[in-house]
Amino acid sequence: MKYLHSLLAVALYSLAGCQSAPSTTNAIDEAVTQAVLDHHWETFVSNDLEGVMEDYTEESVLITPDATYEGLEEIRQNFINAFKAFPVQTSTLTLNQSKVVKDIGYILWEADTPEMSLTYATDSFIIRNGKIIRQTYAGVAVGK
Repeated sequence: MKYLHSLLAVALYSLAGCQSAPSTTNAIDEAVTQAVLDHHWETFVSNDLEGVMEDYTEESVLITPDATYEGLEEIRQNFINAFKAFPVQTSTLTLNQSKVVKDIGYILWEADTPEMSLTYATDSFIIRNGKIIRQTYAGVAVGK
């Protein structure tokens, strides 16, 4: 009997997973994805903490090689530290590539600061409903 209940539970779980969810592919507006990506870059380059934070929600996740930041408070702290590393008055940030496909944004960039050169940096974003819900970052920094 226990085996039958387990088998029934697995069957119901499988059926639930096989049901087709309504497709949202057609509802993705690449113009919205591009607008969020552009806003994020512009506010990041200008060290606009409040502007950058407008792009996230409490459910957002940012993954970097050093840490994973979940929610607004952790992501805010990440950008407070980033803005210290990239002081707007003495840093040059260059966007080398920006791409959008549906709800995915991708940027390739570099930076030069008094303390370091970021010779290669890349971010990938999943953007839904005008907000960054997932982001990854990686970069190669060389100290001066």
